Amino acid sequence: MTSRRNFLQKLTLSAVSLPLIPNFTQNSQASMNHNTKKASTLRVAIMGLGSYATRVAKAMLDSKNAKLVGLISGTPSKIKDWQATYNIPDKNCYNYENFDAIKDNPDIDAVYIITPNALHHPQTLRVAAAGKHVICEKPMAINAKEGREMVEACNKAGVKLLVGYRMHFEPNTLEIIRLREDGAFGEIKFFQGLSGFRIGDPTQWRLNKELAGGGAMMDIGIYSINGARYMVGEEPEWVTAQETKTDPVKFKEGVDETITFQFGFPSGVISSCLSTYSTSHLDKFFLNGTKGFAEMQPSTGYGPIKAWTNKGPLNFPHVTHQTVQMDRMAGIILDGETAKIPVDGREGLKDLIIIDAIYKAVDTGKKVKIDLT
Repeated sequence: MTSRRNFLQKLTLSAVSLPLIPNFTQNSQASMNHNTKKASTLRVAIMGLGSYATRVAKAMLDSKNAKLVGLISGTPSKIKDWQATYNIPDKNCYNYENFDAIKDNPDIDAVYIITPNALHHPQTLRVAAAGKHVICEKPMAINAKEGREMVEACNKAGVKLLVGYRMHFEPNTLEIIRLREDGAFGEIKFFQGLSGFRIGDPTQWRLNKELAGGGAMMDIGIYSINGARYMVGEEPEWVTAQETKTDPVKFKEGVDETITFQFGFPSGVISSCLSTYSTSHLDKFFLNGTKGFAEMQPSTGYGPIKAWTNKGPLNFPHVTHQTVQMDRMAGIILDGETAKIPVDGREGLKDLIIIDAIYKAVDTGKKVKIDLT
């Protein structure tokens, strides 16, 4: 944990020294222009070689349009192991102190940041300054202020910022949205999102406010926040929220164990959601309208996703979410394609604004207005 803190301090100091408008060298400008050129394959370096990065890397082996070509890690032994597994050359491997040098590496188009939440902001600023596209795991940052700075930095650098919303490409999810838009469920009235599991090791970074930015809400609750928005098809106007903490030793100050929260939408739709680190097997979405309903359980896990409506089950074959995600993101970055449900930095920022509002509602006990403009 101490080493994580040291990394955070170093990276934060590095980010502070960077201007939001990068001064590009000729090499970095050339690299940026190369990255935005149409190409058949998105060449990706993964930053942070933990368990989820492993899942992404394995999924990319089956990608048609994305390829793992580089590694960034603070652990030399991990880099050596990954090099052997994925045939990554030494020249494409970096640590957290020297990865700014990717600006001079034409073999890398984008960096996928899969590190603790608090590191996303400084690392994104540095990757953008190097002229490389950014794919960042969710939550995009630990608050909306950081999220805005990330969006601004990538815009000014002329690179794209995408967020790892794998469910935005999942076929059952997209089919329910299509049915809702076609009026199959009538006038939408209610949404329920349940997101939770029992967290284990009390020393892990997810239970460290400095690195996680919070607790369950930042890790699993964001699925119900984002899901409420794309399932209802509107943006929430207000939120109320209540926190429950049964283990203040494991869940210290600023690390939420369980939060229930309620949204109000412009059309009158209401939602009731739960985010928790203390109850397992909570992964359910329920959308109800005047003519029918849709239900998913599991709704956001790695799959297979199970979904049905009042007319019967949906039977889409399971596909590895991260494989589809990376292929689609390659199209977005290289060919200007768009996603049915956005996955850009602005989408990530909206979730951060809502998370800030939820924590404010918990702290004040009042209904909090949500302004996504």
